[in-house]
This record gives sequence, structure tokens and C-alpha cells, in this order.
Amino acid sequence: MQASNNGKGTAGTIGQPITYEKIPTQIFADSKEASNAVAKEIADLIRQKQKEGKPCVLGLATGSSPKTVYAILVKMHKEEGLSFKNVITFNLDEYYQMEPESIYSYHRFMKEQLFDHIDIPKENFFLPDGTVPPAMLREYCTSYENKINAVGGLDFQLLGIGGNGHIGFNEPGSLINSRTRLITLDHSTRVAAGMEFGGLHNVPRKAITLGVAPILNARRIVLLAWGERKASVIRGAVEGPVTELNPASYLQAHPDVSFVVDESAATELTRIKTPWAVDSVVWDNKMIKKAITYLSGALNKPILKLTDKDYNDNGMSDLLAQYGSGYEININVFNQLQHTITGWPGGKPNADDTHRPERAQPAKKRVLIFSPHPDDDIISMGGTFQRLVDQGHEVHVAYQTSGNIAVADDEALRFIDFVVDFNNGFGIKSPDANKLFLDAKEFLKHTKDSEIDTPEIRKVKGLLRRGEAKATCRFVGIPTSQAHFLDMPFYETGTVQKKPIGEEDIKIIENLIEEIKPHQIYAAGDFADPHGTHKVCWDAIEAALQRSKHKNFMKDCWVWLYRGAWAEWDIYEIEMAVPMSPDQVLKKRQGIFKHQSQKDGVVFQGEDSREFWQRAEERNRATAHLYDELGLAEYEAMEAFVRWKF
Repeated sequence: MQASNNGKGTAGTIGQPITYEKIPTQIFADSKEASNAVAKEIADLIRQKQKEGKPCVLGLATGSSPKTVYAILVKMHKEEGLSFKNVITFNLDEYYQMEPESIYSYHRFMKEQLFDHIDIPKENFFLPDGTVPPAMLREYCTSYENKINAVGGLDFQLLGIGGNGHIGFNEPGSLINSRTRLITLDHSTRVAAGMEFGGLHNVPRKAITLGVAPILNARRIVLLAWGERKASVIRGAVEGPVTELNPASYLQAHPDVSFVVDESAATELTRIKTPWAVDSVVWDNKMIKKAITYLSGALNKPILKLTDKDYNDNGMSDLLAQYGSGYEININVFNQLQHTITGWPGGKPNADDTHRPERAQPAKKRVLIFSPHPDDDIISMGGTFQRLVDQGHEVHVAYQTSGNIAVADDEALRFIDFVVDFNNGFGIKSPDANKLFLDAKEFLKHTKDSEIDTPEIRKVKGLLRRGEAKATCRFVGIPTSQAHFLDMPFYETGTVQKKPIGEEDIKIIENLIEEIKPHQIYAAGDFADPHGTHKVCWDAIEAALQRSKHKNFMKDCWVWLYRGAWAEWDIYEIEMAVPMSPDQVLKKRQGIFKHQSQKDGVVFQGEDSREFWQRAEERNRATAHLYDELGLAEYEAMEAFVRWKF
């Protein structure tokens, strides 16, 4: 696997591009393609060591980033005969205190993701022991490193990266010469892990981690990063100074390291964010929009006030040479942005739609909104949802998953308790309901980390969220008959770790599209959500769309992607911006409030501790503010969309 450039130095010779990267960084279209490349490198190393009659010593990571790598290695084992009998592995870290069989333990993660599916001898994989008595920790950590040294050191170390730059659990402040040790986890790390533990209060405060020094001793290091949430920290590690505030930056000193990232994680790298500052570029329309909106923001000047000098002073002289006049470029980009703004997301009837983002016809459209969780519709596009209904379109919402794992235990008990009291209050004899309440109460009182909710409790939690989604639909103004609860099977594991999407998941989506025959489809294009459900849900939608695209009704169907729960589209990407008045912002907030189980104590809030209504309003206001700063009309807030084409 070759990096896209050597990343060394800050300036190129004549005719060569300038580079800001101090670590070789390879960018792939998506995490699957990147994972394939990494898995192939690991497999090639294993086979080479087999030919030499030597063990292959791998350092392994946990978390979401390497999961696909492990899945591909398992597939290679089963389909290509890749053997792991000569492989010895050492994992980076483990929570402390943590029983190996806990559903939260990295021991269990590694067995489920890799070890149980390959032929590696049980005596050949090692993970830090989260149950070591405190008095023995120092000795234990030293012995763990000694085991690595005894087998010749790590041939290959696989890493992920935390939102604060940690590698392993070497948090900011860790020194470059740090050894394997017990460490107190940074608050941001614990918040990010809250999704796996059902809330921040359940996340351990400490962990055992391989130190920075033994990581750097590995002969080869590959770091993985996926998604927009990692973009800023990747830029700091790759282009910034070596600093203990971003431990991943220590990797700049390693002689054979590569960062492997997807396009989303690369967005803040200079060669991606401002490629004209690095090398000559092809000035197509998208690049021009990107450059001009960036220049306007960087100089804090409206687009129509940018001058030829601004272009020349900021590395865009070749754009001027190609088009002749900065003013003409300004007008062109300004008009394109102006044409994205519409108060008619379903198209404006009896209007010239030449420069509108949506078609005027048919005047009344069938609209299908896909919502990965039961609240993504109102959080990410609540204003647009309301407009579509108010403007007379037939709006359907498809809630793709039950969202049951995001309901706190006490909420479920409160819900069951209400049913029992309701029955008693109206003289309805229901011993089954009473038993369900008592069983649930007893289970939750004595449940262990290694146990998942019973099917009954999961059903209750799913029904609770279903009721909230129905309440939102009534609030917006559509009948609950147009709310479709798909309960896609991939989600129903009872844990954060989901099954891969299967034929049944795709068929559910395909059948619904066939049933409704929509003119518009809205789907979540926000793949930065920390539990990955948005991406899996989109993969199922995309597969269903590819199967259905040849059908006649699909010729009239446009697909719009929304964001907003975790990130927002860059301004140059936006193809439809739906403005909201102050009253509409408040109404959207009230719609989000219908999801009471997700208020006040969000289970899976990721690294952003605010409630979803606060995040949504901030992002919607920020989008409107960007349009205002670029010199366009000033609105209270905006929801943004990008069109996806077959």
C-alpha cells in the first residue's frame, strides 16, 4: 500500500506541488475501499512471514475504525485460505476495571470481530487484563511489554485515532517516551464512548494502554480514520507540530508510518480544503464554488466584493487567467448560491423552475422521508418536513430502525408502570402487564455488563420511541398511517454493535419505495453519527434504489440527502437551502420535544453534550449565517440538502 505522497517538507521544487503533510497520507473514496487496502497489506505480511518460517506479530486496535479490516481478514481466511497459525497479536488497550466477558470489554470485541472466526491459536493473542489488582498493575504492564519484546517486537501496528488525537488510550498530555500503564481517560474520550455504554455514567474512568514508546517501536504503523469528526484532528497530526496535545502527532517521527483515511476524514487537509494552494487544479464549476466561498469566508468579504487582487494574493491567479475577470466569476457563483434558496422544497407550482432546485411539476408530490432513527426526520429537516406538509404534498416517513437501544432503563420502567397503572385505574385486568413490569424491574435491578436487554424490554423501548415518532407526525400534520416503522433487522441486536445489512433489510426498503412510488426521497447523508447507523441505513437505501432505478416511476424521482444531527454540508456543496423564520425554528424545536425519551439525558450523544434540538438550531443558524456573510439574503436559519443522482 503506497501513500499518495511522501508528505515531507513544506515546499516543493519548481514544477512540483507544495506539500504540508509530514506523515504519508492515503485518501480513499470510502472506508470500505481503505479497509480493503489495509487488510491486503496485513495479509501479504502474514503470507511473507509464513514463507520465511517466522511468526507475524501484529498490534491490534479496537473501536469502529478497524471493524471492516477484521471482517475482510475473516473473509480472506474463509474464502482464500489465509491462515493465522503463525500470527501473534497484542491489543493496545482495555478498560479498567473490566471483566473479559462484559459486553463492553475489548476482549469480547476482539473475539466477536476476529479471533472466533480464524485459526489463530488461543495462546497467540494477548490483550491487557482489565481485572489485574491495583497493587500488581505496574508489574503487569511491564510484563505485557516484555511479552512483545520476547517475540521480536511488533511487525505491524494498527491504530485508530480519538477525537482528541489519542492513540491507544494515550490521552493528550502523554509523553513520547510513555510506557504501558494505567491512565485516566479524558472526559471527551468518555463522552465519545458513552454510546457503547448506554450513557456517560457507565463509562469507566480508567484504562490500561500500551504506551507511546512501544507503539513507536513497531516496524510498521498504519493509522485509520473515517468520517468528518476526525478531520480536524487528522490535520493537526499530519500537518501540525509534534505536540503532547495531539499524541498522534508523535507518529511524525516514525520511519514507516501511513495514515489511511476516507474522503470525509481528509476534508481539513490543505490539499483537500484548499487544493489550489498546493498544486494546479482543474477549475470546474464545483472547484470554483469551493474556492470562491472559501476566499470570501477567509477574507470576511461578501462574494460580490472580491477583487482581482484578492484572487492573485490567494493562489488563484490561474483562475483569473482562465476566466479573465474576478467580477464575472463572483456574479456566477453568487447566482448559483442564490438559486439554491427556496421556500418550496417540493417545487413551486405554476412557476418557472429553470433556476429552482426542485421541479414545479407535479405540483403535488408523493414524498418519502427516510429517518434512520425515530427522531432524525424532525431533528435534521423538521422545517422542510413542515413546509412539505403545509404546501399540500403527500408526505410519508419511514423510520428505519426502532431506536430501542437509545432508551434509558428508567424510561422503559416508567412506560411499563404507566400501562399497569392505566389498567388498574380503569379496572382492566391484565396479569401479563403486571408480570412484565415486575420481571423487567427485577432484570434491570440485577443485570450485569455481559447481559443485553431481554426481548420484552427491547420491545417496550421500541414502542416508546414509536409513540414519540407518531406524536411528531401528528404535530407536523400527517396521519400516522403515513408513518412506516420498518424495524430493519440489522439493528435488532440489543447492543450498539449491529449486524451487517442483509437481503431482508434491502428488500424492506425496496418494497416501500415500490408501494409509495415517490417523486421525492429524502435520506440521511450524515455519516458522522458515532454509532454508524446512518451509513448502514443509507447503504440499504442505495442498494434498493439501484435495484429500482429501471422502473418507470423512478424516472420522476429525485433523491435529496440531508444532514444536521452531527454535521452539515459545506456551503459549496449545498444544492437546496430551505430558509426558516424565527417562528418556524421554534416550531421545529417543539417537534423535537415530542421525543421525550431523548431529552435531558441523551444516551448516545457522541462528543457533543448538547441536546439534539440545540445542535440542530446551532447548525441551521450557522448555515443561514454563512449565506448572509457571503452577501446573500439574511434568514434566521436554513436546512440544507444535496441531490444524489443515480
